[in-house]
Amino acid sequence: MFDVLRQSLNTGVVTTTYPAASPEVSNRARGRPEIDWAQWKDARPAAAVCPTGAIAFADEGTRRTASLDLGQCVFCGLCADVDPAIRMTNECELAARGRSRLIASAHYKLQNDGTHEKLLDEPTLGGAGTTNSAMQAAGQELQARLDAVLGRSLHIREVDAGSCNGCEIEIVGLNSPVYDIERFGIHFVASPRHADMLLVTGPVTRNMELALRKTYDAMPAPRLVVAVGACGCSGGIFGRNYATCGGVDEVIPVDVYVPGCPPNPHALLHGILLAVGRIGEKR
Repeated sequence: MFDVLRQSLNTGVVTTTYPAASPEVSNRARGRPEIDWAQWKDARPAAAVCPTGAIAFADEGTRRTASLDLGQCVFCGLCADVDPAIRMTNECELAARGRSRLIASAHYKLQNDGTHEKLLDEPTLGGAGTTNSAMQAAGQELQARLDAVLGRSLHIREVDAGSCNGCEIEIVGLNSPVYDIERFGIHFVASPRHADMLLVTGPVTRNMELALRKTYDAMPAPRLVVAVGACGCSGGIFGRNYATCGGVDEVIPVDVYVPGCPPNPHALLHGILLAVGRIGEKR
């Protein structure tokens, strides 16, 4: 016992200071793909190798709309391998309050061979600036209720709706001494009746659809839902088919989306704290 105490004292504090400091992520970790939109000469090669359709384009005459959907991206890096205008970063703070906010798009004028002649406008983030006053009022009302009811405490019920367990491994890491989610007053609970937030992973399988609905209905209001990973955001590599419903928002309302495959614990912390208004949304 004394050896354990001695070792603990010698080790010191290992808990990350995030979010007060930037996330401590390895330079070799894969995060958000970064596109040099002005120098992007052709969207077709990257779109052709993307396994989930996260990079896509649509042509109309001599005009092309090209887009990057982080909600579908699995950070595989195949696009960066075939296109010098794309590079993989280790940026992980990607959570967003709306599905459309994960989609960036730009318009190009095309040459005869289908390559980009020039960028017509600056890339835009889907949904940015389009939120109407009713949605803003509803969001403010929800935040006020959360502040009044939850204060500085939050209880989470995690539901695996059909994941590969990659996200679960990262979620388990939140309770480790390194990330220590309980320092925020956040705890995981076994019953949805005790939960304020539902953390959902995986594409929702047909067999889990009813269970997820019942879990959501069992939660007391006000309740929050966070969709975790590419599968939770959009269905990921599985999409929508005979076995899966697709993303979590196909079954229950989602408040925050956390992209990644899987998102690391820093990304999960960012999404959870964003949902309860204790951290700012990254742009």
